[in-house]
Amino acid sequence: GTARDGARRLPGHKAAGPGPGGAGTEGRRAGFITIGYRGSYTLGRDSQTDAKFRRVARIMVCGKTSLAKEVFGDTLNESRDPDRPPERYTSRYYLKFTFLEQAFDKLADAGFHMVACNSTGTCAFAHEQTDDRIWTSYTEYVFYRE
Repeated sequence: GTARDGARRLPGHKAAGPGPGGAGTEGRRAGFITIGYRGSYTLGRDSQTDAKFRRVARIMVCGKTSLAKEVFGDTLNESRDPDRPPERYTSRYYLKFTFLEQAFDKLADAGFHMVACNSTGTCAFAHEQTDDRIWTSYTEYVFYRE
């Protein structure tokens, strides 16, 4: 069958013929980029005191090498997967900065939109003698550009 005008397409499915998009989108490739990070904080027994947050140590980047380099440029640390071919995928890159909002701004400027996110969390007691608990989480944000 043929697609009707205005029909919604799933990410990754291309319509026949020229796509929407103006002069500024020529040469831009479609694809996904996933941003992930681990976070943790300690919460005391009464839960009324301020939580002790640790800063985000590393923002991981997963996706096609060429897209990651296009979006993040020289802020992308490739040391864990050097000389990766542009058409291959990697989950070993990370960013040289630690502000999620900075990563989101770069993705938005490159025409990406968030399509999904997920997070997991665990809790453990910090010490046997106290009720202080350490919460750790891993969060991923999935971005897509048509």
